[in-house]
Amino acid sequence: MGAMNELIDRAAVGLLVRVLTDASPGTSWTNVTAAGGALDHLSLRGRTDHVSQGLLADIAGAAGPRGKYPTAARIFRRALKDADFTGWTLWPVTETAVTLALDSTESGDFDDCLRLLAELTPRLTGEFAIRRLLAADLDRALAVVLTWTAHPDEHVRRLASEGTRPYLPWAVRIPGLIERPGATIPILDALYRDPQEYVRRSVANHLNDLARHSPEAVLAAAAAWAAEPDGNTQWVIRHGLRTLVKKAHPGALALQGFAPASLKVTPPRLDRSVVELPADLAFEFEISNTGSDPARLAVDYIVHYMKANGSQSEKVFKLAALTLHPGETRTVSKRHAFRQMTTRVHHAGSHGLELQINGVRYAHTQFLVET
Repeated sequence: MGAMNELIDRAAVGLLVRVLTDASPGTSWTNVTAAGGALDHLSLRGRTDHVSQGLLADIAGAAGPRGKYPTAARIFRRALKDADFTGWTLWPVTETAVTLALDSTESGDFDDCLRLLAELTPRLTGEFAIRRLLAADLDRALAVVLTWTAHPDEHVRRLASEGTRPYLPWAVRIPGLIERPGATIPILDALYRDPQEYVRRSVANHLNDLARHSPEAVLAAAAAWAAEPDGNTQWVIRHGLRTLVKKAHPGALALQGFAPASLKVTPPRLDRSVVELPADLAFEFEISNTGSDPARLAVDYIVHYMKANGSQSEKVFKLAALTLHPGETRTVSKRHAFRQMTTRVHHAGSHGLELQINGVRYAHTQFLVET
C-alpha cells in the first residue's frame, strides 16, 4: 500500500493548489498547501481526509453569502476547464463537495452535488465520495443515479453501477444497499448491454456483490438478461455469477448450462508431497464423460489451507470451463502458487487439494506445507 499512498503527495497537492488558484484567484489556499506538506506516514485514505480538511478550511474563508457548498461547486467547475485538474487529488475534492452538500441547509445542494460528481468522475472516479450521499438519502440519490445509465460519458455510466455496489472495495458500507438488494437492479438492467467493457465489468462485479446476500434476486436478474442477450451478455452473467458457481449454487450452475453429468475423475496427481515456501504446486488429473450426452463442465479446485489455530479453511479457485463428448477424456493441469502475502499468510502443516466439477466434489488429496 506504500506506493498507493504516494498517489497523493506534496507535488500532487501543489498542482491542485495551482489549478484552484487559477480557478479562484482571490481565494487563499494556505490550508491546502500546509496539508500537502504534512502527508508523511498517512495512508491514501488518510491523505485524502487531510487534504479535504484543508479544502474545507480554505473554502470556509472564501464563502460568500450563498454558502460554502455553492462556493466550492463554482470553484471546482471552473477548475474543470484546466486539464491538470485530474488524478488522485480529485478524491479529496469530491469528498469536500459531499461534506459541504450534506452540511448545507439548502435542499437543492444535495442534487447539485450529485451532478457535480458526474462532472468530476471522468477526471477521477466519484465512486467513493458518492457513498455518503447514498447513506444520507438512498432513494433520492438512486433516482438521480438511474438517469446516469443513459449518459453519453462511459465514466458516468460506470459510476452509476460502481458507486452503488454493496461491497465496493475501499468504500464505506451502505446498509440500505445490502438490506434492499432490488434497489440497484434497475441500474444493472439498464447497463448490462453497455457498449463499453469498462461499464459491463462493473455491472458483473456489482451482480457478484449482490450474490453474497441475495442469490435469488441475482439469478432472477441474470435469467432476464439471458432472455434478451447481446454478444457480451454471457460473459457478464458468467462473471457476475462466479461466486455462486464456486459455491455450487444449483440455480447459477443451471443458468450457465452446467447440468449434472456422469463423470469419472481421477485423483489429482501432485508434483510434490511437501511444499517449501515459496513454491508452486503443480497437479493434473483426468476427467472422462461416461454418459451418453455431451457434458458442459465448470471445473474448479479447492485448497484447504491450514490456519494458525490448527483448523483448515477452504478457498475455491476457477480452473476451466470445458465440454466433453460422450466417452471423451481430458487431462487438466494447473500450477498453484504458495507465497506469503499480506492478504494470505501460510501456516505450516497439512493442507488439502480437492476438485469440484459442476458443484460436485471429487478426490481430496493431502500435502504438507513447510514455511
